[in-house]
Amino acid sequence: MLNIAIISGSIRIGRQSHKVALYFHNYITEHQLANSEIIDLKEYNFPVFEERLSFTANPTDAQKLFSEKISKADAVIVVSPEYNSGYPASIKNAIDLLYNEWYHKPIGIATASSGGFGGVNALALLQNIFLKVRAVPIAVPFPVPVVQNSFDDNGVPTNKEATDKRAATFLKELLWYAEAFNKMK
Repeated sequence: MLNIAIISGSIRIGRQSHKVALYFHNYITEHQLANSEIIDLKEYNFPVFEERLSFTANPTDAQKLFSEKISKADAVIVVSPEYNSGYPASIKNAIDLLYNEWYHKPIGIATASSGGFGGVNALALLQNIFLKVRAVPIAVPFPVPVVQNSFDDNGVPTNKEATDKRAATFLKELLWYAEAFNKMK
């Protein structure tokens, strides 16, 4: 069975995008699509990026664990809020920490915003950054507008049927890439 890492990218108090990460973990588990794990950047509490992990003299245990989890994942879902038309520094910090771990890694990007556009600005920026580190962002995005009204605190969607339909399309694409890249190893 494939391994999917879900990065919950917001570290803010009162964060809403974490609900999307919980939703994906629940959906993947309930439908037995893969093994999934949430990598919550709030729990990792990385220091501000100073150097890539491979060049760090004394990496923290959290940095080494993050590297290991990304390396072992067959694909990664990055859940990002949109703040001021961009993504949070916590995500950029985590992406820049690694390099080889991202190589040919299928990436599904889910973005969330409190407004009606669902984080499409953050989505476009993240796609470009992942291409630059040689990852493979899938073409099917998962934007979530008005996130504060779209999920409860446990990641249960308010419109389950519509959300599940979108998630099925998103995950079908991500899993296709994960399986294809596994065959190429």
